[in-house]
Amino acid sequence: MGDFAGDVRTEVLVVGAGPTGLLLAAVLTRLGVDVVLTDGKSGPTRESRALVLQARTMEILDQLDIVEPVLAETTTATAACPGFERTSFGRVPIGRIGAGVSPFPGLHVLEQSRTESILVDQLDRLGGTVLWDHPLAGLTTPVEGHSAVEAELNGPDGPLLVRAQYCVGTDGASSLVRKLRGIPFEGITNEHTFYVADAHGVTGLEPEAVNIRFGTDDFLISFPMAPGGNDRLLGTIRLSDVHEVVTEAAARSKLSHVFGVDYDSASWFSTYRISHRVAARFRDGPVFLAGDAGHVHSPVGAQGMNTGLQDAHNLGLALASVLRKNADPSALDRYEAERRPVALRLVSTTDRAFGIVTGASAFSRFVRRRASRVIVPIIVGVVPRLPGARRLFEYLSQTRIHYWMSAEAKATGRRGRVVGRRLSWTGTNFDVLRSLDWQIHGYGVVDRRDAVRITSALRLPFHRFPAVGSSKLSPGRFYLVRPDGFVAAEAAGGEAIAVFRRALSEHGVRPEHSGIGAVTG
Repeated sequence: MGDFAGDVRTEVLVVGAGPTGLLLAAVLTRLGVDVVLTDGKSGPTRESRALVLQARTMEILDQLDIVEPVLAETTTATAACPGFERTSFGRVPIGRIGAGVSPFPGLHVLEQSRTESILVDQLDRLGGTVLWDHPLAGLTTPVEGHSAVEAELNGPDGPLLVRAQYCVGTDGASSLVRKLRGIPFEGITNEHTFYVADAHGVTGLEPEAVNIRFGTDDFLISFPMAPGGNDRLLGTIRLSDVHEVVTEAAARSKLSHVFGVDYDSASWFSTYRISHRVAARFRDGPVFLAGDAGHVHSPVGAQGMNTGLQDAHNLGLALASVLRKNADPSALDRYEAERRPVALRLVSTTDRAFGIVTGASAFSRFVRRRASRVIVPIIVGVVPRLPGARRLFEYLSQTRIHYWMSAEAKATGRRGRVVGRRLSWTGTNFDVLRSLDWQIHGYGVVDRRDAVRITSALRLPFHRFPAVGSSKLSPGRFYLVRPDGFVAAEAAGGEAIAVFRRALSEHGVRPEHSGIGAVTG
């Protein structure tokens, strides 16, 4: 690679200090993994960019002791307000619907620049840092030597060589890590142009809510950024020429004439075209992709940054398990097996939704012009009373994600209500997840002798919680919970040791390295 001004050795190199890279570095640093986080920028982004933190992301931030500074700055949207052009059809109380699902119901709005700043502060408190002004220039995986990855960074004082056991590309949609590894970025770029404005003095929208307005040929979605008419406005403009430039004046005219929305000023205005793409692989030997480097899609549903942060959470805990808990390196294969299907489903769903919003087909135009004005008002009125309303919130909040916990379970094709999903919240059972380690849970009355026997055999901590009538967690059963809060297995007391040992083995974990046995509750 040439002459270098310095040579650094580390366990994990993370390329890209956006939200995904910062959270990944924070997880690794907290768990004692040596990490180098690098970025070509001079510091955190100053633009608002991604905006919404979903309930599942807030739970992760809470698990990592980062949620308090986030809550101090967020604006919470507790309702969604669909409508057609100038007419709002009412408010869907998403906060109330999600109240029993998560300790963080609603949509938490915080501009990306503040999210990044909070994550940088957290990394600093943990003793980590970011190599700003150090763009990636080259990446190789030597056949010989003590490192699995060698990366060349162009620093202010000259080239820097970083040798690492693993490298993670969190360097965005144009990921150089992905390109250098020759990983295809499969999908399409939509022909329509999106505009985004952080607007002030906004009128014509329902306050403190996410507004979703269909038009005959146009679409608008807004997110409340702060009280007093400060909103993020995102919309489409149908152009006769895809090369035509959308100006702020044109967007303001469309907003006013079609949707009856006006504003005084904008601190940020930009346009872009939407891509729906997923990397063909999330892992290539010792190199991984996370966040926008692995998947991009439309902003419909406000899922993008959240998916990247959850990638980081999943991968960070897996890497720490291998590097600090002596888990088998094959455990890292679960990252792609679990997170890539999530990305594929998300891209497929948002692609279909975006097609209805922007499509020129007869069906899309019918939905926008006719069906939205007839069906949506009815839905708004009945959704809060529907049994499926809670499930809808779980999908949107990303609290219903499912992973296959074993090859046997995947072969059946049947998804369980509990196993393979994030642990159901009962109101008291999330605080213990801050240990970031394997643990066993019981709810209601459980046989204490079984608990002691299981804990002694597996050397895992046991926590008992009161039974909750509406919970999916059955009294008397035992649940094996992963460090990321997903349930790996469940069993009756007499079967738990064998069942849990198989589950730990599926994750490459040896029971003697999974935790320290203790019974609480």
